[in-house]
Amino acid sequence: MGHITLADLLLPTGIAVLVGALAAASVFLLILGLQRVIDNRAETALERIEKYGPAPAALLPAAPAKAPRRSLLAAIRSRQRRAPDPSLETSESTFTVRLARDLTRADMRITVGEFMVMTFVLASVGALIGLAVPLSGRILLALTLAAAGLYLPRYYVLSRKRQRQRAFNAQLADVITMMANSLRAGFALLQAMELVAREGPTPVNDEFERVVREIQFGSSLEVALAHMVDRMESDDLELLVTAINVQREVGGNLVEVLNTIASTIRDRVRLVGEIRTLTAQQQFSGYIIATLPVALALLLSIINSNYMLGVFRTTTYCGWLMLSCSAIMILTGFIFIRQIVNIKA
Repeated sequence: MGHITLADLLLPTGIAVLVGALAAASVFLLILGLQRVIDNRAETALERIEKYGPAPAALLPAAPAKAPRRSLLAAIRSRQRRAPDPSLETSESTFTVRLARDLTRADMRITVGEFMVMTFVLASVGALIGLAVPLSGRILLALTLAAAGLYLPRYYVLSRKRQRQRAFNAQLADVITMMANSLRAGFALLQAMELVAREGPTPVNDEFERVVREIQFGSSLEVALAHMVDRMESDDLELLVTAINVQREVGGNLVEVLNTIASTIRDRVRLVGEIRTLTAQQQFSGYIIATLPVALALLLSIINSNYMLGVFRTTTYCGWLMLSCSAIMILTGFIFIRQIVNIKA
């Protein structure tokens, strides 16, 4: 029997991982193609129009009588009870609705089904890689990689959503100033929004372009702006929309109001930036303190599983008690650190 080298172990492992990855990618592409074919055949023209707002009255079979215009106070009171954007709802499940909204807010042009398939493929590939690695703790490594494959796509969506919201809030003040200058030059409000959709930076121009498109498809200005507020979850944007609605109800100098709002938003953005700079070190300290013991325990379990798991085999009660106390204390410390540095501006 010849001597087995490291290359002899890694070559079959690499082939197995490559075959597993290709098989998972093939299944994903097959399911994705079938889903797109079914969606394109089942979706009507009216449903495609309704993605961007209510359908025009001419396309509806029996349009009801126009409801009386609500007062501004009633509109503000019903702000919290307003139905979510129909373009963001994909099923009756709360999880899928929330996931669809997060995908839209992150500007990811995929459906909930496609995202779930991608997550399943990543988890399966991670489990296969963990089982193929020639180490003693292969089962633990496979479970860890599978959990990472399930969690990381969702974390990426939330992280991209937060980055897009921060970029939107940072650009909103300049965009409001652009709208005020356009109104001062004689443009109408819709024309000012079209200018922002053409000349504004990303992601502000994408959101205003969607507002203009919804209005062109027959939606009212109030409904289109309310949909944008629901998508972005921005207090500054809600302040702008409220000012526009008030001006449309009672009149007034909208240019002066927009300049005041832009100045207020700039002060808020500057304050939030200063707070984030002062608390950045404490936030990273909390992440390091919380993840370092867990990462070290997983690393030692993979390198030498007998050393780490021995306490659970010989003294089962003592081992699980220590693990539970450690997890509770780490989680408690992380929560306290997050609450201390989470300053509302």
